[in-house]
Amino acid sequence: MKRVAIPVIKGKLSEYFEKCHYCEIFEIDGDNVKSNEIEVPPSDITQLPEWAVKQGITDFIVYKIDKNIIKLFTKEKINIFIGIRIDSPEKLVEAYVNGTLKSDEKVISEITSG
Repeated sequence: MKRVAIPVIKGKLSEYFEKCHYCEIFEIDGDNVKSNEIEVPPSDITQLPEWAVKQGITDFIVYKIDKNIIKLFTKEKINIFIGIRIDSPEKLVEAYVNGTLKSDEKVISEITSG
């Protein structure tokens, strides 16, 4: 089973992961997909991976994210899909399930440079 988290603001993928207050969590077990909202605790970004592990999150779908957070999630073996176009969580998880989720190379380059 996968637990995919999508940081959401106003019903769409948040532009900046660090600025969202809740995530839509999708539990994917074969063809069965369930979702629920979960509040992201306001805290130091370095504590987000520990929070994600406690929630059983296996994957994050994000648009932009601080590169230091990427390293922290990688240590916890949490997959991060970066530079994903802003859309509704339902459309994004459908693309994830279908294997058609695409990253914007400009966003990835912006995050990883410097």
